[in-house]
Amino acid sequence: WRCSTLVLSWVQAGGGEPMGRPVLRVARPDDAQSLVGIYAHYVEKTAISFEWELPSVEEFAARMRRTLETYPYLVVERSDRICGYAYAGAFVGRTAYAWSAETTIYLREDERGHGLGARLYQALENVLRAQGVLNLYACIGCTSVEDEYLTNASQRFHTRYGFREVGTFHDCGRKFGRWYDMMWMEKVIGSHAVDASRVIAFSELSSKALAAAGVGKTLGLGGT
Repeated sequence: WRCSTLVLSWVQAGGGEPMGRPVLRVARPDDAQSLVGIYAHYVEKTAISFEWELPSVEEFAARMRRTLETYPYLVVERSDRICGYAYAGAFVGRTAYAWSAETTIYLREDERGHGLGARLYQALENVLRAQGVLNLYACIGCTSVEDEYLTNASQRFHTRYGFREVGTFHDCGRKFGRWYDMMWMEKVIGSHAVDASRVIAFSELSSKALAAAGVGKTLGLGGT
């Protein structure tokens, strides 16, 4: 689960915009069934996620609850249908890493090319900054030879978005009978002061802080 990675592989592809204005909100555990439906494609048909088996709705909801205790978990919704989701989690997990977070995003296949991924991802970054997180990390499946299961579109997206490569692990993941690499990418979003303030748990953020980050906002259309 952890290194199933930040995913924007299909965000850039074409397609007309569906009806309805998208709204960005905090995810709820009862969204789990919809989110598993989105995640299924990545588990069953790609090497973007290194999971082999799709988690049950119950397991997925439990993961969501654990995340929401400390980190943001956001969805973008259009006409009462969830189009994508993004969340953050602990980077490594030791106390000294509290100012760093790992981020993940997935979109429905038919929501590509409408700009939702970038806006959802930006909102996630805004919330993490409000919490006091300083470093963002993306754990990305990558390959020297693109195939039907994995391209390097996520790496390209993160580079455009201000991430930089900090390390690659070669042939460390096996799926569909093939070996794939894994890359860590990093984006620094704050200053590293000697007397850094503590990181605020997501559950402690005020509604005003969430609104300032773009949560609860109706999104404009267009863009990437």
